[in-house]
Amino acid sequence: MRVNDPTFESFAAQRLPALYRYALVLTQNRHDAEDLVQEALTRTGLRWHAIRRKDDPEGYVRTAMVRIMANRWRRPKREVFVASPPEPATADLGLERLLDDDGIRSRVAGLPPRMRAVLVLRYVEERSDEEIARLLGCSRGTVKSQASRGLARLRAAVRNEEVGHG
Repeated sequence: MRVNDPTFESFAAQRLPALYRYALVLTQNRHDAEDLVQEALTRTGLRWHAIRRKDDPEGYVRTAMVRIMANRWRRPKREVFVASPPEPATADLGLERLLDDDGIRSRVAGLPPRMRAVLVLRYVEERSDEEIARLLGCSRGTVKSQASRGLARLRAAVRNEEVGHG
């Protein structure tokens, strides 16, 4: 158990902003995204001796994040909100651009978690349907139907906004 391995610490520090953005897209909630990144990096740190020898440690972390999310969907949600965060947030310009686009954020946030994860894995991560099915613990047909329904919902939301504003 070598979580304090300098190589792991360097990896985590360097990739943290990108991993956080990815977690935010999956969770649609800053608090959940922070928890997801922390849990995935903790798991990665505990296995770093084996992971660092592989070609894609970031892929391992992202896969861990998707699996953690899939497990969370299966359990009842127990959230506890606090009045203020324990430490101030850091600035991330990529994240701020994403959050400033209310249209994208609200449309994606309106999707159910599994549908959102399928779209992120397919179009952001460019994963195959087989990989997505394996990561989410579902069938390839479920992946296809979730992707189709998710895209249909996003298209309908865009059409409705255009009709409403045009």
